[in-house]
Amino acid sequence: MDEAFWDGRYNSSSALWSGRPNIHLVAEAAGLVPGAALDVGCGEGADAIWLAERGWRVTAVDVSTVALERAAAHAATAGDEVSRRINWLHADVIDWVPAAESYDLVSAQFMHLPSAQRELLHRRIAESVAPGGTLLVVGHHPSDMQTTMPRPQMPELFFAPADVAALLGPGEWVTLVEKARPRLASDPDGRTVTIHDAVLRAQRTG
Repeated sequence: MDEAFWDGRYNSSSALWSGRPNIHLVAEAAGLVPGAALDVGCGEGADAIWLAERGWRVTAVDVSTVALERAAAHAATAGDEVSRRINWLHADVIDWVPAAESYDLVSAQFMHLPSAQRELLHRRIAESVAPGGTLLVVGHHPSDMQTTMPRPQMPELFFAPADVAALLGPGEWVTLVEKARPRLASDPDGRTVTIHDAVLRAQRTG
């Protein structure tokens, strides 16, 4: 990933994202028992902060120092108890290898990479899930390229839930959610359109 590119994107706006946790993280992780979590590509920190507020100890990783500084400031605003539960880590997730079997929850939200890099990332983060832990991977579904939403016309950047499930070791995982989940959004012209998010939630059994 290009650190200069992402620093530039974050510097282009005082808030690149909404500041709210991703809806699929909230939906899928709200009922989990807090433990150690890994937030892959944490951006401005909304997901990590949401998890920390619920008792998780979070390692939040991003390639952009601008994003991490902004995220840490948001966490400080949320209070010392939240802030001290989060370890902000500057790393390129393409090169960084998380410790094996170390996290009770690993969340990767909307990490869009060329297929070879994406598959490598998904394999690595799956390996970092502890036995009994949860892997949650969310991204834009390939069908979104047919909508009026501003999506890059680069099919290799998109994936279906089954693509992620196919990378998981047979006999080691139970797939709990594997779907293209619809939601409404506004396109650049203000029209309401239905888009689909690829959602894969799996539990490691061994």
